[in-house]
Amino acid sequence: QMADPFLYNTGERSRYGCLGHEVQIEHIKAYVCRPSFFTDKAVIVVHDVFGWLFPDIRYIVDLIAGHGYITICPDFFKGTEPWKSTDHWADFADWMKHHDPMKVDKEADVVLKYLKEQCGAKKIGIVGFSWGGMAVHHLMLKNPQLAAGVSLYGIIRDSEERYNLLNPTFFVFGERDHTISYDQITLLEEKLKQYCQVPYKIKVYPGQVHGFAQLKPEDMKPDDKPYIEEARKDMIDWINMFV
Repeated sequence: QMADPFLYNTGERSRYGCLGHEVQIEHIKAYVCRPSFFTDKAVIVVHDVFGWLFPDIRYIVDLIAGHGYITICPDFFKGTEPWKSTDHWADFADWMKHHDPMKVDKEADVVLKYLKEQCGAKKIGIVGFSWGGMAVHHLMLKNPQLAAGVSLYGIIRDSEERYNLLNPTFFVFGERDHTISYDQITLLEEKLKQYCQVPYKIKVYPGQVHGFAQLKPEDMKPDDKPYIEEARKDMIDWINMFV
């Protein structure tokens, strides 16, 4: 089996002409898109296994910037190879050992410093997809500088400390995501109820598979389009509420 679990099947992906530009911040490259007016609000986008160059994730950066945020997607893989759709699924566990979504703290700090000192950001949110959704869950437990988080279909690893979030976090899941079981989502909900002291939300979108929320409009299937658009709106609404 190829790397299908992480790539929504649209056949060939459409091309995308980016609106932003690339910058170098200390040891990290990043893609940045700014709104057309001044703002002191920013959003960090954490890419999935396909990395910071993937057109879908750049589309999301531009989309969020269009809602009035300085938006940045750093290369959390620090120049190493992302997962490719031609890679073999059998090698994934080994690849993950060298790309741990729990080891993003240093890069997050570098980007937060850049946003505050170079871009004048006063409030900063974060959204992440799949691999990035796991990273967001981790960072919302560790980094109080992040005013709000949206974790989209990040696989849930069970441990007590994963539930005491520091700031408001929204968890997005697809009903037909075979990388995340319904039991895991139920457990997450129970544990958050027990431990979490800040606002949180969990929402499961009907009929949606892993990776559904970062598609460009021309890659969406008509049946999925309303759910994808709803997830996007919910993501932006959450950020708007707290950032």
